[in-house]
Amino acid sequence: MDFSIIIPAKNEQKHLPSCLDSLSQLDYPQEAYEILVIDNGSTDNTVAIAKQYGAKVFIRPELTVAGLRNFGASYAQGRYLAFLDADCTVASDWLAAASLWPKQANVCCFGGPPESPGNGTWVQKAWYIVRCKQHMTEEVEWLESMNMFVRKEIFDQVHGFDETLITCEDYDLSLRLRQHGRIVADKRIRTVHHGEAATLGHFYRKESWRGVSNFSGLGRHGLHLRELPSLLAPIVFVLCLAVTTAGLVVSVVKGDTLLFWSVVAFLLLWQLPIFLLAMLKGRVSNSFQLRCGLYLLLNTYFLARGMAMFRWKR
Repeated sequence: MDFSIIIPAKNEQKHLPSCLDSLSQLDYPQEAYEILVIDNGSTDNTVAIAKQYGAKVFIRPELTVAGLRNFGASYAQGRYLAFLDADCTVASDWLAAASLWPKQANVCCFGGPPESPGNGTWVQKAWYIVRCKQHMTEEVEWLESMNMFVRKEIFDQVHGFDETLITCEDYDLSLRLRQHGRIVADKRIRTVHHGEAATLGHFYRKESWRGVSNFSGLGRHGLHLRELPSLLAPIVFVLCLAVTTAGLVVSVVKGDTLLFWSVVAFLLLWQLPIFLLAMLKGRVSNSFQLRCGLYLLLNTYFLARGMAMFRWKR
């Protein structure tokens, strides 16, 4: 068997039918892949839906999402593990495109960032601009576990996902996989993520949650130099925000015009790199409005990730 498609799920009756329906339309021999749904103790119709589509269903309410994926991998028969989220749909040639990579030497993991829905909000579209890759195929540091293929033999060697991590477990796994081969992003391995944060408030909450695990991951895999910018930038952002806020309050209370304009200059200075990053990333879009939205989204991202350090339990 070529692929074992592993889908962790909990109360996913809204999205799971679309996910499994897209898998039923794959342009790939049915005997060459299997579908495993690992349920996390759903109280809705998730299990019944999975069985209706003929998936192999396991119920493990006590596990983290990393544990659900590991459990599925332990029962998988395919040479490659295909990790997919229940709120994703796949293109009909998803496995056909993925089947090109096992023939490539020294590639142990492949996949790609899921696309935003066609009718997605500006938040979803702007976030995909940040995550999408420039080239059709390119070597990357890590891949998201909602569209990730891993050679089972190597997955077993690195002992799978770290089950102590609530999120960011895909980044942690990628660090260990890179010791065994290349990780490649391929835009032809297409999925759509329908559950991505649709509003700015939802986006903030999700990134704050991810940020806590990002800090927690340091205790598990240690600090890597390439990880340093993503950790320091949010902290610097929060510090600059605190300095700016305090400076503006003091200048207004004291009526100090010089201090006020000094703070404004400082504000423009630390916001300039974020604005330029938004314009640079947003060049793939013809919409100036979306670029401005991306600037707002990046500010929200850095704030959420920076504030996460105060929730981090060391």
